[in-house]
Amino acid sequence: MQAICSDVHGNLEAFEAVLQEIARQHVTEVICLGDVVGYGPNPRECVDLARGLGITLQGNHEQALLVQMEGSTFSYRARDSLDWTRQQFSMRNDEERAQNGPRWDFLGSLRESFTSNSALHVHGTPRDPINEYLYPRDIYRPEKLEQMFEKIDWVCFVGHTHVPGIWTEDMIYLTRQQVNGRYRLGPKKAIINVGSVGQPRDGDPRASFVLRDDDTIFFRRVEYPMDTTVQKIRAIPELDPFLAERLQHGK
Repeated sequence: MQAICSDVHGNLEAFEAVLQEIARQHVTEVICLGDVVGYGPNPRECVDLARGLGITLQGNHEQALLVQMEGSTFSYRARDSLDWTRQQFSMRNDEERAQNGPRWDFLGSLRESFTSNSALHVHGTPRDPINEYLYPRDIYRPEKLEQMFEKIDWVCFVGHTHVPGIWTEDMIYLTRQQVNGRYRLGPKKAIINVGSVGQPRDGDPRASFVLRDDDTIFFRRVEYPMDTTVQKIRAIPELDPFLAERLQHGK
């Protein structure tokens, strides 16, 4: 069985809760689809946990951190959090270099995509593995979806939008509620968004990830000590208080 997660965004409490839940399952491989950093108050600790996983991919926040780009798609909150996050990985003295050097090495080694067990794994979309978003409304943009499905053989796992769901090649979109948290892969190609560990945006504040057991996908949600994360964010002046508030509402 595989566990697939994404978009931790520096939320240590959520990441630890998800990894604890994964440890209780019969999981042989853990894949993180990127955006371990950004927005949240514990980027270094989350990177350290990600270093212990089987596979971690590069998300748009890692890309922006590595190349020191702001990016036209980044909101001012994202840019401010990125600037603060970069400071947490400072290399100004010997002590910081000893601690953060291996973290930079890890971030620089992240690949854009990973194929395993007949599945493609990316942060964004099969067409643009890092930066492109795939939205539920894209079922009304058949040309975009057709180009996505041309890039995959059977199934692709994505993150980036922080909203779990399923697209099929016949232009159908399904929420996790519509499939009652369980989806069986069939002959039709499918793209599956695993949701977000550290900043869910589907109205459910619990951390999100999926389990894959051969051809069956299980959408999982996990409670975590959110108040701790909220208090940490509010104690950091460089992080917008909205980043704390949105955790409480899952939006």
